[in-house]
Amino acid sequence: MNFLIRTLSALILTGFGVLNAEDLKSGEYKISQSWKQERSFERLYVVSVPEGRKGKRPVVIFLHGGGGNARGAFKGFMRRHRGMARHYIVICPEGYSRGWNIVSERSKADDRGFIEEIIKKVSEYDNVQRENFSIIGSSNGAALVNQLAIECRLPNIRNYVSGVSPLNVYQHDGKAFKAKGPDNAYRKAVVPMKGKRLMNISGTEDNLVPYEGGLSRAIPAKGGKLGFVHAEHSTYLWAKAMGYEGEQLAKPSEVDGNLEKFSYLDGAVVHYKVKGEGHGAMGAIREDRLLSFLEGGEK
Repeated sequence: MNFLIRTLSALILTGFGVLNAEDLKSGEYKISQSWKQERSFERLYVVSVPEGRKGKRPVVIFLHGGGGNARGAFKGFMRRHRGMARHYIVICPEGYSRGWNIVSERSKADDRGFIEEIIKKVSEYDNVQRENFSIIGSSNGAALVNQLAIECRLPNIRNYVSGVSPLNVYQHDGKAFKAKGPDNAYRKAVVPMKGKRLMNISGTEDNLVPYEGGLSRAIPAKGGKLGFVHAEHSTYLWAKAMGYEGEQLAKPSEVDGNLEKFSYLDGAVVHYKVKGEGHGAMGAIREDRLLSFLEGGEK
């Protein structure tokens, strides 16, 4: 009788995803999605799990820029972030048609659904810290980071890092944050989930995404080019969304060479102004500084 009770209990726990002794392994995985451009399309994500150590690991999801792909982004990220690769589970998903569905990109895929499904699947494994996910994005990938921070309600995500893409004027129209919606209309005002940590890195000489806001020279939008919010003001909007009640910082909190840091809420929301750098400004942030942010505020 006791054996039967134990067996039934194990089956019930397993069915509800509570009991899961399986570890996530390095490799390539796919999630099937359908949308108006594709039916049952297998979307790729590449996973690296550190070897040689037991226990639960934090997770970093890196979103490539426009024209990128999962395998190339994975190789580059692992090469540039060797310390992180030794301690974090690293995941690189692939955007459909080499991009992420923001405003007027070619892809019309449900990217938020894709990333959220990855997080749900990965968090079921026994070697994963379920509430310690960080999402880092570059350029077009950072635009998706912003959209996830606006709309996502998963408790698993702790940190958002956007490289060379502050909020665009569709994501925040000067009055409210906006949900993308199925037709990319950005009509519905939403309140982002509080308690998140956010970092933005932007270069003052960026010719693609203007630091001081305004229209991009090249990124398309409906009826013209895509407009952006001033990088410093974008971070201030995020700080207010996370509970900051003061004025926008007029001067940096810290200066280190050509790097100026604007810090809100004891470092939970930060902006790095990289003077003299263009669209490659993310390269100015050393790995130890990035890790310090990702691990900051931990109890």
